[in-house]
Amino acid sequence: MKTALTDLVGCRHPIVQTGMGYVAGARLAAATSAAGGLGIIAAATMSVGQMTEAIRSVKERTGAPFGVNIRADADDAAERAEVMIREGVRVASFALAPKRELIARLKDAGVVTMPSVGARRHAEKVAAWGADAMIVQGGEGGGHTGPLATTLLLPQVVDAVDVPVVAAGGFFDGRGLVAALAYGACGIAMGTRFLLTKDSPVPDAVKQVYLAAAETLVTTNVDGVPHRVLRTPFVDSLQRTRLLRAVLNGARFKKVSGLSWAALLREGRRMKHGRELTWAQVLQAANTPMLLKAAMVDGRADLGVMASGQVVGVIGDLPTCAELIERVMAEAETTLRGLTPR
Repeated sequence: MKTALTDLVGCRHPIVQTGMGYVAGARLAAATSAAGGLGIIAAATMSVGQMTEAIRSVKERTGAPFGVNIRADADDAAERAEVMIREGVRVASFALAPKRELIARLKDAGVVTMPSVGARRHAEKVAAWGADAMIVQGGEGGGHTGPLATTLLLPQVVDAVDVPVVAAGGFFDGRGLVAALAYGACGIAMGTRFLLTKDSPVPDAVKQVYLAAAETLVTTNVDGVPHRVLRTPFVDSLQRTRLLRAVLNGARFKKVSGLSWAALLREGRRMKHGRELTWAQVLQAANTPMLLKAAMVDGRADLGVMASGQVVGVIGDLPTCAELIERVMAEAETTLRGLTPR
């Protein structure tokens, strides 16, 4: 299936695996790309050294194109961009809108820039700044999310911009891929569906919690902004303990990331300004990396946060990335044939 996405980045199938912190490392990204999709390394929870090592690990496993997701507002975003350029990464992905200068630097070096957006005005802005493509996530998606459903947000963005649009939020099968194409997207991006594969590094016990889950909720108790997660007793308890926990987790993340207190404060100021958060909410944001790590790395579903899209309620198995992509493409072909008048 050829689309503007496959033409732009060189993948065989119009399927993207999103950058999920502590989940989308070299193993998952390489498995996705080798299967014909576009795997993306989630580098926001990695040091620069760890990101470089992950990139090289993917290149050792597959010659297929892949991407790297970074925080555009991070203190070392320019350094990370230079690593991507030096290592020959095909796609640069961003959770927040990158500055015009960062887009230009990457584009000049031949890297495809693909920010994620959750509103039409954000899509128009990054398109005007020169982004090559974008991932548009509706409210059904996991992690940080907005209120507008994909079925309403996607057509707005497709009509507003002139670059390839990848649809995210609520996708898990071939029928969804066909629906996204019908709306004018050039492919789909999936997070929770790829998290629940055999190639995902998430501990098996945590995967079983996901498979048993029937619902999610959107809460601001994790880091001060809307965050879609699995509902657990621990998530319910965050309201009572969030500030103390945030201070402790901030100290832990400083140790893990290698960032200085000065660098953390600079990032905090940028978050406060760019997202109009209070200092209390900025402090809460220190929760996110360590609470994700507790579940996704340490296997403590009882002490961590599990970001999840609403599709978790309809996922019941753990295929390999290759099996998943093959299934989605077969379902898409069957669905398209069923739409053809006889």
